[in-house]
Amino acid sequence: MLSYLGLFTMSLVLTLVITPLVRRKAIEWGVIDLPDGKRRIHQQPTPRLGGIAIYIAFVITSLSIPLLGNMVSDTFLGNLPKIIALLIPATLVFLFGVYDDFRATSVTVKIIAQTIISTIVYALGFRIHQVSLPFGETWQLIPLLSFPLTALWIVGITNAFNLIDGIDGLAAGASAFALLSIFFFSIVQGTYEIAPLAIALVGAVIGFLRYNFNPATIFLGDSGSLFLGFMAAVLSLAGTQKGSTIIAIAIPLVSFGLPVVEAGLSLVRRFLGGDPLLQGDRGHIHHMLLRRGLSQRQVVILLYGVCALFSFFGLLLMNPQRHLAALALFILGVGIIFGVQHLGYAEFSELGSQIKQEVARRRRALAVNVRVRRTSADLSGAKTADQFFAVLSDLLSTNEFDCAVLEIKRSAPPFDFHSEQPAHLFPSHGRSRVIWTWERGDTPLEEVLSSDRFWTLRVPLTTEDGQALGAITFYRCLLDGELAIDLKNLCGPFQRELSATLARLLQQQEESRQSSVLSLGSGS
Repeated sequence: MLSYLGLFTMSLVLTLVITPLVRRKAIEWGVIDLPDGKRRIHQQPTPRLGGIAIYIAFVITSLSIPLLGNMVSDTFLGNLPKIIALLIPATLVFLFGVYDDFRATSVTVKIIAQTIISTIVYALGFRIHQVSLPFGETWQLIPLLSFPLTALWIVGITNAFNLIDGIDGLAAGASAFALLSIFFFSIVQGTYEIAPLAIALVGAVIGFLRYNFNPATIFLGDSGSLFLGFMAAVLSLAGTQKGSTIIAIAIPLVSFGLPVVEAGLSLVRRFLGGDPLLQGDRGHIHHMLLRRGLSQRQVVILLYGVCALFSFFGLLLMNPQRHLAALALFILGVGIIFGVQHLGYAEFSELGSQIKQEVARRRRALAVNVRVRRTSADLSGAKTADQFFAVLSDLLSTNEFDCAVLEIKRSAPPFDFHSEQPAHLFPSHGRSRVIWTWERGDTPLEEVLSSDRFWTLRVPLTTEDGQALGAITFYRCLLDGELAIDLKNLCGPFQRELSATLARLLQQQEESRQSSVLSLGSGS
């Protein structure tokens, strides 16, 4: 561990010395971030290009590793081709970041450049090539899956760290926690060639924080945020090559929690708000915390604590006991949901409101349609007219309709009905006669029938052989909103059972009437 401590110290001191020189040069070259009162919340013009200091300190420290003359240097030299293959694309990302600090390229150009470099990383052997589960089963990924997953991991993590670089010291501090997690993970996994690179970067970042913490005198710039994000992505990828389970990927994913959550939230809320997905805004987590009255230092310290928690839970996943890993992920999930709710995002508040409304609507629709199906079943058990109309009244009590009118053909047998149902019947007209009406009570029936504020649904009733029996007509106000009841149920099973029950009751009353007539005739 003394070797690692030495590398850390060397890198830290180098950054402390180099950063003021880089800052002076950045001012001479005019590579300065000017406050704009929007996304750039700093108060004074501040030079960027801080990534140059970190890169130089990291490279010098890395070149000194073979001079240690111990197991660390032996392992490093034994894996030199692998390390060179890792540092070549990292240098390309750094150089592109320097170019971007000078020229300010578009997001599209950044994504294309990072994808090309990710292809180089994949070709050099750093890739997600298999998925293994804790139960021992392993799937080898075909290139058609392996390459896009690898590119998505590298580009996603790289931009996630770049995304949080909007407040003094946040991106640098978050990368320090992530790289420290990679350092411990690589030692546990046995990828000792990764450990010295990770600890050298940690030292460089912490040294840079001396000048980057609020009030910052120099910014990382894209040369720093892209380089640190890329190194975190690739070092974690290289450190999982000996991993035997999917947890090997989950550990760095959880350890990078703040940048990953920020990236996910940004994409989702921009999608919900109808904004361009890749366009910058002032809706990041640190912006929301600043709006709640916290100072920049308070926000950064708070988010450092969040990063530390993510790193802690990431390292907990190294425990082979699956229930502990599941508990850690559950606690993290609950914490993320709770935290997002209290940040006050309008997009997520509206989404939650819409979900609640939709759940309530679905629940009501389910209850109403269950009532329709129960009514269809209850109709078959109706033995009398009173029972028949009681079942219909129970259905209509769901408040889906303002009134209903049941009529039968004049040619149908008379229907004797005596109960406490609404007493006023429609006068007979045309070929049909009204035998029953129902009204909700808040609007007089006569007003419903004469107003043009109501739409109607007329459901014809027929016998089994297709002969017209009558119809039931439902009335509903146009202002009542969306109908919860499924008309397919109303015009399907309910219509068939209503027709069959009405035909059966009419037949029973006709047979009873004929029986009475015969009895009277025989008695005379």
